[in-house]
Amino acid sequence: MGEGATQKIDVFAKRIDAVCRSMKVHIRDFEHGMQLCWWVLLAVVIGLIVLIRIRLLAIPLERDEGEYAYAGQLMLQGIPPYRLAYNMKFPGVYAAYALIMSMFGQTSVGIHLGLLIVNVATMVVIFLIARRLISSTAGIAAAASYAVLSVSSAVLGFAAHASHFVMLPALLGVLVLLKPVLPKKMVFVSGTLFGAALLMKQQAIFFICFGAVYLLFRDWRSKLGFSQMLLRNALFIAATALPLAGVCFWLWRGGVLSKFWFWTVLYAREYARLIPMSQAPRIFFQQFGDVIRFGWPLWLLAALGMIASLFDKTIRNATFFILTFVVFSGLALCSGFYFRQHYFIFVLPAICFLMGVLVASASNFCSQLARPALLLPLGIFGAAISFALFAERETLLLQRPLDVSRTIYGGNPFPEAIRVAQYLREHTNPTDTIAVLGSEPEICFYAHRHSATGYIYMYGLMEPQRFAGRMQREMMREIEAARPKYLVIVAVATSWLKRPNSETEIFKWIHRYTAEDFRFDGLVNIVSRKGTDYYLPLSVDLKTIHLSPYYLLIFERTKT
Repeated sequence: MGEGATQKIDVFAKRIDAVCRSMKVHIRDFEHGMQLCWWVLLAVVIGLIVLIRIRLLAIPLERDEGEYAYAGQLMLQGIPPYRLAYNMKFPGVYAAYALIMSMFGQTSVGIHLGLLIVNVATMVVIFLIARRLISSTAGIAAAASYAVLSVSSAVLGFAAHASHFVMLPALLGVLVLLKPVLPKKMVFVSGTLFGAALLMKQQAIFFICFGAVYLLFRDWRSKLGFSQMLLRNALFIAATALPLAGVCFWLWRGGVLSKFWFWTVLYAREYARLIPMSQAPRIFFQQFGDVIRFGWPLWLLAALGMIASLFDKTIRNATFFILTFVVFSGLALCSGFYFRQHYFIFVLPAICFLMGVLVASASNFCSQLARPALLLPLGIFGAAISFALFAERETLLLQRPLDVSRTIYGGNPFPEAIRVAQYLREHTNPTDTIAVLGSEPEICFYAHRHSATGYIYMYGLMEPQRFAGRMQREMMREIEAARPKYLVIVAVATSWLKRPNSETEIFKWIHRYTAEDFRFDGLVNIVSRKGTDYYLPLSVDLKTIHLSPYYLLIFERTKT
């Protein structure tokens, strides 16, 4: 071969090499551009969700929030849980509310600002978990999905329910378990975080079970000895029990451990037995349809993610974690077979991890076809997010906070509680007590007045359980002994949930007690979704007022 031919071959080879280098640069640039598009999508979604939550900070507290806020308010006054407010939940969420209110004020705005911070922190942790398990793209998809699904009215996402406060420490515990190197001290840290989640609500026990199972699986894959595996798991379980043990000691020192035991163990056991398993499927599917009605495309993508987790070899290492987490999240949802809307928050991180799986799997598949095909997963996911937000545009973007409360909760007197509490506060002294006969503890919180009874919910009194009669009689004695300045009767069915087989002694007592010691002082009549008539104090003849199915009666004590 001549010298000229050799030179031509060298020139041709250099050109081929230059073209290859150029293609690699273009490919890297395209991949970087796609990653940037995912990050932009995440920033836009989180920014929009934060703005929505800020817009709705002033939404009135609902009754669960009222319970937590009132108990937190008492804690800020140095009064331990279960002394002046009874409930079957563990006291962690009361402490969380007390912390939030100490920083942002004892208002609905302050409480919902705390929820906003918890919600954003949860998104960050979900991103970190999905990124560590799969990829950054999966983390972005999971975090963006959680942002949208957790703000939805379908799961009562505007309310600072205990489920939000369960998920943050539980997911932090999960993140620690996923560390590449997991010494014993980090096992202990993870267990403590799971134990903090348990303090928020008992359903966290299922996430503790997940942590123990995953730790065993991880140690088995690491080929640790059997005795070492058991020792590490025992350390984990002991760490989960430590926060609860500390709280029990504190409650014992406060003299309320017996009340804590009755409400969180004895009564809670009765409550968990009220719904038979045979009714669970009907209740689940009825609630599930309502929960997914706005974001059903995202739930559909999560179902496809379940399939992808089983068959995509590129994410096989994450399969055990994902499927096990889905199972235990589902068990947390199923606890007691109530399937309330906000209980579905327990499964949202698992659903979002599945969405991350699908996005990562689809991106891997599309990258093998052609680079522009990578736009397809981004477009489909973006469309699903947009659909969910657009479906709730009226609630999320257009309605005022008070109107949002009425839209979501119907005739429940959550907006009216603010005005009633203001009236009570103006007409009582700080040392006076009030009695709210109905499940509206937010009235006591807004009024900054102690309840005359620890029974801030009427539901336990109406349930067909063996303590109902005893609880009614104890409530009557507490109110009579406290001699409240004002008494509020909440004539709203959802504030009582009276059943055909409910004990009725309390209603006879109410009629007798109000007739003997009180005078009729005011009325709040919820006439429609758009209007409420306030008679505070009552200045017209009651016979001229047409009472709606939703009203509140206010009585003032006459006997000193």
